[in-house]
Amino acid sequence: MFTPESQPAGKAPHSVLDNVFAFAPNRDTLGGTAYFIVNNSGNIMIDAPAWSVANQEFIAAQGGVQWLLITHRGGLGQTAKIVKELSCTVVIQEQEAYLLPDTPTTTYQQQWQLGEEIEAIWTPGHTPGSACIYYAAQGGMLFTGRHLLPDRAGNPKPLRTPKTFHWPRQVKNANLLAANFPPERLRYLLPGASTGLLRGRGYMEAQADYCC
Repeated sequence: MFTPESQPAGKAPHSVLDNVFAFAPNRDTLGGTAYFIVNNSGNIMIDAPAWSVANQEFIAAQGGVQWLLITHRGGLGQTAKIVKELSCTVVIQEQEAYLLPDTPTTTYQQQWQLGEEIEAIWTPGHTPGSACIYYAAQGGMLFTGRHLLPDRAGNPKPLRTPKTFHWPRQVKNANLLAANFPPERLRYLLPGASTGLLRGRGYMEAQADYCC
């Protein structure tokens, strides 16, 4: 059982946009940033945050979490433990689900929808089951995991790394996202890593020139 004595306190999540919070980078996910959305259809976490006192207290104060959406295998962290303690539902693209053998999951192939506001979209490339999460609020926001990250200027790009599964596929899916989410549907991009390059802004402005 989680207790203050057994885990570090950590930093509390901070507000990024209205009803959207970012957790501090998580060592369990190699510095990944997880997010929390306060939503009428049930509170949503995107990727697993560090399982710290501050994060547990924050989640409890928000009324818990009903959905944990995973953008890629690198965002799993302590998902199994979090699900066991919070009884939330994990939503993950089918090619990544085998990494949670003892945890019940809801899987999808191409897309998964929650009400009219939340959509998970399969965007393979960084990993076989990478996905982006679209939230149709405040002009539209896209949680990009490691599919699109800020470059050194803070602009969104598909970035090739030594762990990239399939670079041409990742570039293709970046182009498809840009085509499917024109400016009238998308205003903000929230990356799942490298958030320090945003210099405290917390998000990237959506733009067409992340296409390759």
